[in-house]
Amino acid sequence: MSEENREEILADFQACTGIEDVAEAIYHLDETNWDLLRAVSRVMPPDTQSFQPTLDPDIMVVEDDGNVSSAPLQSVTNMMEIGNNIGHSQAKISVAAHNQASFPSTSGSGSSGNERMLKFNITYCDRVVKIELPEGSTVNDLKIRLQRELKISPCRQLLSNWARLSQYEDTPFSKLKLPDENSLHLTLKPNEGGFTADDENSVGEKLSGTYTLNIKFEGKTYNLKYQGTKTILEVKGDFYTLTNVHVRNQIWSGWPPNIDDNTMLALSGINYPEHDLIVRRNLQVNHNKEKKNLQIVQIDSDDDEFEDASESFTVDDDYFVDNDVSTRRTEPLIPDNIEDEIVGSITFSENFTTRYGHIHPAFYQGTLEDAIKEACNKPAKDRKILAIYLHHDASVLTNVFCTQLLGFESVMQMFENNFVLWGWDITFESNRTKLQQSVNNCLGSTAAMSLRNIPVDRLPAIVLIMKIRSTTEIFNVINGNVGVNELLSSLIECVEIFTEHQRVEIKEEHERAERELVKLEQDMAYRESLAADRAKEEAKRIQEQAETEARKRRENEKAETEAKKEAFRKTVEASLPPEPPLGHGDDITKIRVRLPKGEYIERRFQANAPLKVLMDYLVVKGYPTDEFKVISSWPRRDLTSLDTNKTLKELKLCPQETVILEER
Repeated sequence: MSEENREEILADFQACTGIEDVAEAIYHLDETNWDLLRAVSRVMPPDTQSFQPTLDPDIMVVEDDGNVSSAPLQSVTNMMEIGNNIGHSQAKISVAAHNQASFPSTSGSGSSGNERMLKFNITYCDRVVKIELPEGSTVNDLKIRLQRELKISPCRQLLSNWARLSQYEDTPFSKLKLPDENSLHLTLKPNEGGFTADDENSVGEKLSGTYTLNIKFEGKTYNLKYQGTKTILEVKGDFYTLTNVHVRNQIWSGWPPNIDDNTMLALSGINYPEHDLIVRRNLQVNHNKEKKNLQIVQIDSDDDEFEDASESFTVDDDYFVDNDVSTRRTEPLIPDNIEDEIVGSITFSENFTTRYGHIHPAFYQGTLEDAIKEACNKPAKDRKILAIYLHHDASVLTNVFCTQLLGFESVMQMFENNFVLWGWDITFESNRTKLQQSVNNCLGSTAAMSLRNIPVDRLPAIVLIMKIRSTTEIFNVINGNVGVNELLSSLIECVEIFTEHQRVEIKEEHERAERELVKLEQDMAYRESLAADRAKEEAKRIQEQAETEARKRRENEKAETEAKKEAFRKTVEASLPPEPPLGHGDDITKIRVRLPKGEYIERRFQANAPLKVLMDYLVVKGYPTDEFKVISSWPRRDLTSLDTNKTLKELKLCPQETVILEER
C-alpha cells in the first residue's frame, strides 16, 4: 500500500472516530491491517455508528485478523517522537515515520558486495542537501556527512520526518527498514554549554566575520552588512530605520526555525557569508482604516433619538456579526498547548482579525517579554503603556467587547497613540498557565496572582502596565463588563497619570544627561591634560635616552680608538730596537725630550739609527706623531716633517740633543 493511501486512510479514520492521537490511530489501523471499516468498527461498535461507510475499492477486507501482529501501543508511540516539524502536517509526518519503520527492506542487509544505496533529501532553511549512503551506514554517518556540507556539529543536528530516538543513532539503516528515498528536515539544537571542539573554529570565524544580508522588500533589494555578533533584533531595528516599517509590522521569511530575536547571526544557522531574506509589510493597520469607512449603520431617527442611541441600543450582538462568524468561532484564537509564545501571539492576531474583522487595534506580535521591552524598557520620552488583552471564549461579554468596544474609533486611536497592545487567549488552561509563567518571569509573582484571580465572567480584560521610575508594575485592570465611556475614561486616566510621571522623568533624564555631559567634558579635559603630561615625560625620556646612547657611543668610539692606539703602540714597541748600553763615543747619542707639561724623558740611541726609531720611541711613550710635533731646539726644526729614514747623526742630533714635544 502506498504512503498516500495510508495518509488518506489515517485522515478518514481520525475524522470518523475523533481520535486525535496519531500514534493511537496508527495502532488501531495496524491491528486491522489498515482496513478502514474494521478499524472504525474496532473503536466504535456498530450500534453506535451513525454513518454509512463506503468501502474504498483499493482496500482488501481480511476476514481473519488472528495473524495480524499486535505490537504494544507504547512501542509505536516511542517511534513517533518527532519534533521541530514547522510547517508540516503532523499526520503526514507520523505516517511517513511509521512507513519508514514498518516497510520491509528490498535487499538483505548481509550482502556487503551489492549494498543498496539510500537517498536522503535534507531540507535546511532554504537549501536542500542531497546525500547517498549505503544501507549499512548509520544516523551518525549521515550527520557527519551533513557536518561536511553545512559546517554544523552533529550534536546540534535535529533530523525530523522519521523516528528520532537516541538508541537508533548507531543502528544500520538496513535494520531500520528505510525506503530507497527519504525526505528529512534539519533544525538546530541550541547550545547549552558553549561550543564543541568540532565547531569552535567555524563559529569563531563567523563571529568575527561579516554577513551580507540580501533583503527583498516591495520590489527593492537591500544589501546590508553585519558582524556575526549582531542580533536579529538589531537587524530588524536597522531595517525599521531604512524603511520606516516598525518591527512589529515586519513579516520576515528566510530565518531558520528555533531562533529568537536575541540570537546572534553567527549562531542563527543562516548561510555564511551571504543570506537571502524577504520582508513583507503587515497591512493590518491600513486595513483597519479602510474597513472603518465601509461599515456604516443607517438609523432612521431624528437627532434627539440619535443622541441617546449609545445608551439605549441593546440589540443582540449577533445581529451585527456576519453569518460566517458562527462557523469561524469554533476555532480558538490560540490552539491548545501552544509551545512558542511568538507563534501564539501571531496566531492570536490573525484569528482575531478573521473572527471579528479588521476594525480593532493592532496587536503586538512577539513574546510578552519583547512587548514589555517595546513599551517600558526605553528612555522616558519613548516609553508607552503596555496593555495586555486577555480573551476567553466562554465569557458572554467577549463578542460585545471585541466588536464594539475595541472597534470604537476613539479607543483605537487611544491604543495606537499611547499603548503597545499585546493579546493572549486563556480559554485553554494550558495557555493560561503559560501566560502565568511569562508574567511571573517578567513582572513577578504578585502580578501573576492578580491575573490568575480574574474570574471568567469578568473577562475579557485589559491589564494596564506602566513603568514609573525603575519599577514596572500593573496600574489597573479593566474588566469586560464596561461601556465605551467607562473604558475610555479608564484609558485616559491611565494616560494622564503616565504622562505626568513621564514628564518628570524626562526632565530628570535631561538634567542627568547634562550632568553627565559636564562630567564627560571634565573627564575629557583631565584626560587631555594627563595625555599632555605623559607626552612631556615621554619626550624627556626620549631625550635622556638619546643623550645616554650618544654618550655610550662616544665612549665606545673612544675606547675603540684607545684600543687601536694601544695595539699600534705595542706593535711599534715590539719593533723598537733596545736601548744601547751606556758608553762613550760617536756611536751613541742621548736624546732628551721635553714633554708638554714640562717634564723630561731621555734615552740613548745609536747615532746611525734612523729618525724613525726616535719617533717610534715617542709613540711607545704615548706621543704619536699625528698628535704631537717634535721640535729641535737649535736650529729650530720640525723633525716630524723631515725624512724619517735619515739617521740621527745626519740630522746632527749627536752626541746629545734636547727636543720639545708640542701638541698639534
